[in-house]
Amino acid sequence: MAAVVAAAVVVDVEATKQPVIEVRDLTKVYRMGDHEVRALRGVSLQILPGEFVAVTGPSGSGKSTFMHIAGCLDRPTSGQYLLDGRDVSKVSKDDLARVRNEKIGFVFQGFNLLTRTTALDNVELPLLYRTKNGFRTAERHKRAMAALGAVGLQERHHHMPNQLSGGQQQRVAIARSLINEPSIILADEPTGNLDTRTSIEVMGIFQRLNRERGITVILITHELDIAEYGTRRIRFRDGRIVADMQVVHRRNADDELAALPPPEPDLIVHPETAAPEPAHH
Repeated sequence: MAAVVAAAVVVDVEATKQPVIEVRDLTKVYRMGDHEVRALRGVSLQILPGEFVAVTGPSGSGKSTFMHIAGCLDRPTSGQYLLDGRDVSKVSKDDLARVRNEKIGFVFQGFNLLTRTTALDNVELPLLYRTKNGFRTAERHKRAMAALGAVGLQERHHHMPNQLSGGQQQRVAIARSLINEPSIILADEPTGNLDTRTSIEVMGIFQRLNRERGITVILITHELDIAEYGTRRIRFRDGRIVADMQVVHRRNADDELAALPPPEPDLIVHPETAAPEPAHH
């Protein structure tokens, strides 16, 4: 009898989680003169807390439009977008900005760092946009150094972007995405400008943040091998979801890095030490 009772109270933990992102019949129409471009055509999906979702598809498939809406950078033409259970599909631009700054961290292909600003100041930048619960300078520095430490760049906090390799710049961008302790990271083609080893290193950081901090990671990529670092893959085509599946053979970045030969020394040329260009006569 006791065994029967125990069996009756077993609950599917995943089924009880509230989705961190839920979209229902989402559409997005761009008007260009007399023409309409239907970027999203009735997209519905749920993403649970702690998932690592890779969104793939060819150019023009709707994956970037979905990312912009999921990141509260744009609003849908119709349909619902629930973020942590709150409908944000029709809120004001100011409210969208507030939600975006509090809940979502962004990482882009082009790093988007301020060129004349140190790594530390770049990481601190989102804290300056907080309208509530702002931080004093010392606390901002402390949080930014901790974020740089999470990506292994504390010792380079005083470097400018042009004194860092591409992989190091992307790690600064990831640290910046962590500064407000978001529940979601949206990464748009984060390995697009990186070589193979550096791409694996960056994906290792995302896997660790997902595993150790429970951060939901949404990765936009056109590279199918990069998508295999996630736990789930969603494929877009012509503004619709055409596939939604679990990743069966997931890649492990730490294991792959351990199997690679040692990296070559950095070949970063600092501006102050660069050789002058030869004169042309």
